[in-house]
Formats: sequence, structure tokens, C-alpha cells
Amino acid sequence: MVWAVDGDGCFQMTAQELVTASSERIPVKVAILNNAYLGMVRQWQEMFYEERYSEVYLSPDLPDYVKWAEAMGCVGLRVESPEEVQPAIEKANDIDDRPVVIDFRTDEREKVYPMVPAGASNDDIVVDPSQGEGGR
Repeated sequence: MVWAVDGDGCFQMTAQELVTASSERIPVKVAILNNAYLGMVRQWQEMFYEERYSEVYLSPDLPDYVKWAEAMGCVGLRVESPEEVQPAIEKANDIDDRPVVIDFRTDEREKVYPMVPAGASNDDIVVDPSQGEGGR
């Protein structure tokens, strides 16, 4: 079983690959962490560039990832509350004849760790939000 975990911005850049997975009946599972932002870029702008935001807001509803998945021959699911997480994962895991895409709605302020600050080396990885810039 293969799960791919993408942000919504990342998924928009690679979603066309679902057509191949669907036509070949590859049952990959895709979890979209949908915070309606180009999250990594926004996180850098917030943490390291004094909140000078530029072109990072997407939309919580456009595109509709469930319909997009279905249009590509996949199963599409949406999760909007913590109580829906486990049942959606179980349902996805039970499907073995086509790809499954789950649109996990997340808080727009949620960040991803670990991360490497822009222009820094992998030695400067930030593994916890309390560490700020350059913490390990």
C-alpha cells in the first residue's frame, strides 16, 4: 500500500498523474492537507520574512478535489473534522482497484515540521515551532 501526502498547492502541480494511476488501476492513496495556501511558502514568509505575504492564498473550495479525483477515475473523499479522519482512512485502505484522494481540510495557520529555512543548509533544520529560525 502506498500513501502520498501532499499539500494542496503541491497536489495542484502534480494531480495529472492520477490519470495514469487510474488507467493502470494503481490503488495509490493521496492525502491532501488542504489549508488553502501554498503552505511552505507562506510559512517561510511568516517565519523569516516578517509576514510579507505574496501570492500564497489559494482557496478552500477551488478546485473541488473530490470532483477532480472523480473526474480522473479515482475515488474522492473529503474530511472536515477530526472524527472523520479514521473512517476515511479505513475506507481508502479498503479500496484496491483504483486511486483514492482524500481532501483533509486543515487549519490555515497549521505549519509543517521539520523544515529548512530558505537559503539555509539541511544542517539548519527546524524540527519544532518553538525553535524558530535555525533551531535543531
